Amino acid sequence: MDKAVRSPQASETKPFTLKKWNLLALWSWDVECDICAICRVQLMDACLRCQTENKRNECLVVWGECNHSFHNCCMALWVKQNNRCPLCQQPFNHSYRTPAYILWNFLIDFVLEVL
Repeated sequence: MDKAVRSPQASETKPFTLKKWNLLALWSWDVECDICAICRVQLMDACLRCQTENKRNECLVVWGECNHSFHNCCMALWVKQNNRCPLCQQPFNHSYRTPAYILWNFLIDFVLEVL
């Protein structure tokens, strides 16, 4: 059985050239809400206080054992008056913290890997 062999030059010619590509990525965290319920700013952005004080890279996101997440600055002020989750009213104990800007950088790195 004869198989046709293509020359390297024939396989290098491209039938089209990509001139423009608009990439759209939609994602969300595995949490009930990706907006801080206290300041109403998305968690991947710094809270209003950190934006005002120009401390965007210092803003942390804190997750509670109830799986609700908030900006750490917002939650620190909240728990001084009420040590309960603003959304579910369970006692608030944080399980871990993450810098907010890392959330955005993670998304960018992920998209660049896909490209």
